[in-house]
Amino acid sequence: MKRIFPAYILLTAFLLACSSNATTQNANQSNKPAAAQEAKADDKQNRELQKQIEQIASAARGRVGVHAVVLETGESVSLDEQGRFPMQSVYKFPIGMAVLAQVDAGKLKLDERVRVEKSEYVREGMHSPLRDKNPNEAEVSVRELLRLAVSESDGTASDVLFRLAGGSEAITRYLSDLKVTEIIVADTEKEIGQDWDTQYRNWASPKGAVMLLRAFHEGRGLSAESRALLLKLMTDTPTGPKRLKGLLPKGTVVAHKTGTSGANASGISAATNDIGIVTLPNGRHLAIAVFVSDSPADLTTREGVIAKVAKAAWDQWGK
Repeated sequence: MKRIFPAYILLTAFLLACSSNATTQNANQSNKPAAAQEAKADDKQNRELQKQIEQIASAARGRVGVHAVVLETGESVSLDEQGRFPMQSVYKFPIGMAVLAQVDAGKLKLDERVRVEKSEYVREGMHSPLRDKNPNEAEVSVRELLRLAVSESDGTASDVLFRLAGGSEAITRYLSDLKVTEIIVADTEKEIGQDWDTQYRNWASPKGAVMLLRAFHEGRGLSAESRALLLKLMTDTPTGPKRLKGLLPKGTVVAHKTGTSGANASGISAATNDIGIVTLPNGRHLAIAVFVSDSPADLTTREGVIAKVAKAAWDQWGK
């Protein structure tokens, strides 16, 4: 039997529904201006940050590449993000990751002793505490080679790790498996030291460097133990205190890897770099890569560009 509702009940229900819809529409309309204003404010801040970074970069009088991303939110700023910049010792970071992946696979052990022949030493004038302390030959653990290469930026240790990782092809495959592009690890430190042009074969884009930092932060391609070890080595490094860390508050946690070239006869420096993960005061993480290339400016100016870019990003997203 059908139930027949009185007309006044149906009318009341209709009026209530209309009232509810109107209230919802009004609320949505009232929220739209606020959301639009917030988006407009963010867009303005991003444009201002972009201009600020462009102005900072001009002091180098060379090529400057920047890519900075808040990993948790995707907020970012870039300058020539896909340009090809010589990495110099920045490339010891992907080499270190590739070696630790071999450790995770059981092909290497951290405490395994590795013989280093004198013929593997980089030439005098290139940074190598391992060579300096062992003028003839050396035998060190994989763990110590990682510390020397990543924290101390030792060229000889890096070349031995390059060999242990399987060379350029194996490192390239590892990066490909991580879906990281725009990074090329082609030559050893010893080969790079032979002439000026070879360093440009080992390049990264700022975007590619941040891809790798994101993969590392997310724990892709490494066990938790290996990631923790490499993170400590990058955090404890004494290199580059005036670069990414230079203008940040004392005690800021920065896990980073620097890279530095010499200058040619014309006084042009090919590479003054720093890439890393900065822990912001709000607990988020800023992955940032700054490459300063082909610059006639002095070291103080070049490092100052990197420090000022990092500080600008910190001021924007560290609140």
